[in-house]
Amino acid sequence: MGSPLLATDGYKFSMAEAGWPLRRETFYYSHRKGGQQVVPLDIASYVRALLPTPTEADYAYLARNSYEMGAGFKAAIRKQELVIRALPKGARFYPREPVFTLTGSSALVSWLEPLLLQLNFRIQVASVALTDREALAQALAVVSCEEEKRIALETLDAVGAAPVPIRVDTEGYHARVVAVVKDLVAAVGDASRIFEVGLRAATCLQQHEIALRACHEAGVTRTSNVLLAEKLGMIPVGTMGHEHVQRYGQDEAAFRAIRERRPERSSFLLDTYDTLASGLPTAFRIIHEEPNAGDSIRFDSGDKKKQYTLAVSRAKQEGIKPVLILEDGLDAQATREFEALRAEFGWEPSQQFYGYGGFIVARTMASPFTRDRVAAVYKLACTGHVPTMKFGNELAEGKQSIPGTPVVFRRVSGTGPIGLVGQHGEAPPEGYVLLSGAAADTTPAESEPAPRIAYTAATQALVDELRERHFPHKPVAAAPIAS
Repeated sequence: MGSPLLATDGYKFSMAEAGWPLRRETFYYSHRKGGQQVVPLDIASYVRALLPTPTEADYAYLARNSYEMGAGFKAAIRKQELVIRALPKGARFYPREPVFTLTGSSALVSWLEPLLLQLNFRIQVASVALTDREALAQALAVVSCEEEKRIALETLDAVGAAPVPIRVDTEGYHARVVAVVKDLVAAVGDASRIFEVGLRAATCLQQHEIALRACHEAGVTRTSNVLLAEKLGMIPVGTMGHEHVQRYGQDEAAFRAIRERRPERSSFLLDTYDTLASGLPTAFRIIHEEPNAGDSIRFDSGDKKKQYTLAVSRAKQEGIKPVLILEDGLDAQATREFEALRAEFGWEPSQQFYGYGGFIVARTMASPFTRDRVAAVYKLACTGHVPTMKFGNELAEGKQSIPGTPVVFRRVSGTGPIGLVGQHGEAPPEGYVLLSGAAADTTPAESEPAPRIAYTAATQALVDELRERHFPHKPVAAAPIAS
């Protein structure tokens, strides 16, 4: 049946128009933490069932809401050409290993991200079902909606685990979201300065609809979920993600593309490479060219208070007033602190906005099986023939992404890391077999409590090249390389 075209985040449409929608790109899905986990289904079938089914009404709605799509995007969605390289059903995987890669037209493989990230819930249910029955029963005792319950039971059946009692408490979940959002509105003082970006943190679309109805009840009218914005009479929002900057390979080219290829206000995401050394000065340079355009800068990762203080101080010195957008990891207390900073610097309330995702959608869940629990990610790894990485000021914190077309090699004999992250087409090192794309996982069970994952020489060479390109004078510790 497929998914509605609007069932994605708004910035997927703006980035497609400011990028190259028909360019061949590779994205990969991975969990950064969570220990050993299991693939509970046939990933290729799962992905293909999510592919979009567009209608003319969808495109008309997008055009009315600042997302008019061109011929390239429409062709990419219509052709739906896709290469899927995935770990087989039943395979065990470890943190930072690519569970699967998707290669296809940029607009299509990017569009899939929010729905694919919801796969983390199924994986967590399956993994705990096979390791700790008591913990599973506690985790699934209460869920947010009927669809979440259906997914959990379907997953248990898929891995041969007996069902557990599950109670649906939609009213309780709705009430918790309302309470959280009202607290945020009180911290900010104006619901119009808040927008919701939690589609990627939801377990399913039904859960996200409950959360958005609660947001709307509390006065928040903007969301990144375009499908539910249409259904609930909200405003779809979103301009730029990290993939857009990676696609261009530098902040300035990416920022100019979003400004010069779309007639709407631009939002410059600062942290893909280095917020203070590159993102911020580049954004300010472009804002100076049209200081009254109403463009914004978006703080995402790293020490946001330090970044904010430096940005506002410099903006005041230079006589510009960009709109400030704060996202990622915010809660009510952090919001109050940033509001205090805003008042201290004399920044107008109308010039500062806040985006919340997991704090609204996931932290209010009764189940602990949230995206943050395993740090599920879906990252651009190769654009055209050019490998790319997101650094995000996190060189020493393990959050940088993997470049190229990554695959998993699993150890079957000898010593060394249990898993190697290699590159498609690379021969398996001695003692290892290729697990990505295999028909089944026939490798021996691993009993080590904390198996080490490493890069092959080919992957490490790509990482080193990109680090040197973007941080030529900044020493960083190398990732482990297999011998």
